[in-house]
Amino acid sequence: MPKHSNTLEKLLAAHARKIDQLLQSTIAERAGGDTPKRLCDAMNYAATNGGKRLRPFLVSQTAAMLGRQDQGVLMAGAALECIHSYSLVHDDLPAMDNDDLRRGKPTTHKAYDEATAILVGDALQTLGFELLSDEIIHVDPAKRLILIQELAKASGAAGMVGGQLLDLAAEGRFDGARPVQSEPSIRAMQAMKTGALLRFACVAGAELADASPHDIDTMRQFGEIIGLAFQLADDILDRTGSAASLGKSAGKDEAAGKATLVDFLGLEQAKVHLDKQVKAAHAILDGYGSDADILKQTASFIAHRLS
Repeated sequence: MPKHSNTLEKLLAAHARKIDQLLQSTIAERAGGDTPKRLCDAMNYAATNGGKRLRPFLVSQTAAMLGRQDQGVLMAGAALECIHSYSLVHDDLPAMDNDDLRRGKPTTHKAYDEATAILVGDALQTLGFELLSDEIIHVDPAKRLILIQELAKASGAAGMVGGQLLDLAAEGRFDGARPVQSEPSIRAMQAMKTGALLRFACVAGAELADASPHDIDTMRQFGEIIGLAFQLADDILDRTGSAASLGKSAGKDEAAGKATLVDFLGLEQAKVHLDKQVKAAHAILDGYGSDADILKQTASFIAHRLS
């Protein structure tokens, strides 16, 4: 089984720098001019404030495996990162998860204020779709429309946003009553809240490379598995990590009385289950030979990262 290596971490870091540079220049270019300086500064703070840029990396590596590497792929990754960053800004707000720390730094509403943070999230969301509509993404407008529709579904009511509401409901935030949680209900919520954007990243890379329907479906399955693995790893880290190591608050799910898969499986069995998910993700890519090595290593990294 390919393990993640120092080489992969160097690739991730180099790619993250490219995404950050692209986001900085794009925000300056497209959100400049008449846009208030405070908003531009806060958008930069939220979008380029550290992070591994796993989602854009998955877009790029999937596209590369299937035959496309260019600035358009990088721009698609930046668009996805705008959506992801907006979701983090809004999730951290007092009305949501009420977090003070993100990536080892004050959350946007702490660095600025709540009103600015809300507007930053709004602006990053719309910027993400603006970037995805650019002709650099793909010469065929129909292909760009497919990507826009896929991202809207992944990030909307049936995806990330709906998953966030289910997550809040699990805390009894709406009527004071906590719904009875089961392993399937937790998996369904996590597939929406966390998995949807990771799945989109893999599908988008395949679409950008004009892959066959079979390849697109394969990457969709790969994305679903690593999405579940990502969240399970997060749940494990929430139990075993610290704020210093994670760069965000630790132990919040347990403190809120919110059930996770770790509660149903137990910590050790959760780790065993995580390894099984990694093996399943690798197996899906076996047909691509050595071309899939980086994606396989990325699956291992997602599962066994330390933050």
